Amino acid sequence: MNKIEHIGIAVKDLEVSNELFEKLLGVPNYKMEEVLSEGVNTSFFKSGPNKIELLAATSAASPIAKYIEKRGEGVHHIAFAVDDIVAEIKRLKKEGFQVLNETPKKGADNKLVAFVHPKTANGVLVELCQEAPA
Repeated sequence: MNKIEHIGIAVKDLEVSNELFEKLLGVPNYKMEEVLSEGVNTSFFKSGPNKIELLAATSAASPIAKYIEKRGEGVHHIAFAVDDIVAEIKRLKKEGFQVLNETPKKGADNKLVAFVHPKTANGVLVELCQEAPA
């Protein structure tokens, strides 16, 4: 894994949270995107070299809606940039981690993504991110 790609934060109201994080970070969001496969709207902020992704559910069936119902708003996942997501999935499985996605899928911000189950990562949902080919 190369670096932390972003930190994902589950929020109830994207508009309200965008205003909050704009005040907190002193910069506006630079991108908003809907990820249909995950049932979320996302909003990205940059803070120096770091990125924050706000995630708001688009339906009650969304994983984010279920997360907020159980745990409330807050840090949802930590994403790491990888050069070869397929190789990284294989490596992590070999190391004993439970990978939620055997095959990478399209995520927000032009990324291929896969997740590691929090049960095998000290309660942290880990996302692997690789730039999607053009």
